[in-house]
Amino acid sequence: MRTRHVFSALTGLGFLFLFLVRALAVPTPAQAHGDTVKVVVTGQREGRVTTEITWENDGDAIEEAVAATVNAASIDGSRSMGPWRLVRDAGTRTGWSTAEALPPGTWKVTVDVGFPSLGHGEREVAVPVTDPVPSAAPSAAPSAPTVPSASATTPVAPSAAQPQIPAPSASPADGKGGQDRTVWWTTAGVAVIALAGAAAGVLLRRARARRR
Repeated sequence: MRTRHVFSALTGLGFLFLFLVRALAVPTPAQAHGDTVKVVVTGQREGRVTTEITWENDGDAIEEAVAATVNAASIDGSRSMGPWRLVRDAGTRTGWSTAEALPPGTWKVTVDVGFPSLGHGEREVAVPVTDPVPSAAPSAAPSAPTVPSASATTPVAPSAAQPQIPAPSASPADGKGGQDRTVWWTTAGVAVIALAGAAAGVLLRRARARRR
């Protein structure tokens, strides 16, 4: 009875050992592709560093997220950019690029991958100077030329001297008035003289009548 129990226990341990051996013998995805990744710096796109990252052994695309840093230094060493991270390019399985853009110039770009495996790549990248995009706003319509006023451009001819119309003289009116006054005084004088003569005649007749 004891022998059977011991044999059963040993048999169970044996199967467990074989299962563990087989489990350990199955390679993980990383082990199937290799221990390193291949990094190729392909250039730049509008100043953004572009790369192709694959498994070193078989060239397959990396399905996992890639943890990488990008650094750039100018050729003369006066400027440096980064570290920046890589993001997967839309519509591609192996393309990765930076979200940030390098300024115009020639740069030595270095890419270091830490996950899912180690990888390294570097290259000189030239970023050209791009002309600014012209404004889409419509240009203002040319204004119509201003027509100068006639008073500003046309010389004004000197006005001819207007003949002065003499005011009507008061002498004719005065002469007429004088004539009227003269006629009035003459008529009045004649009447006075006539009355005086008549009165004198009456007095003379009375005096003669008394004498008789």
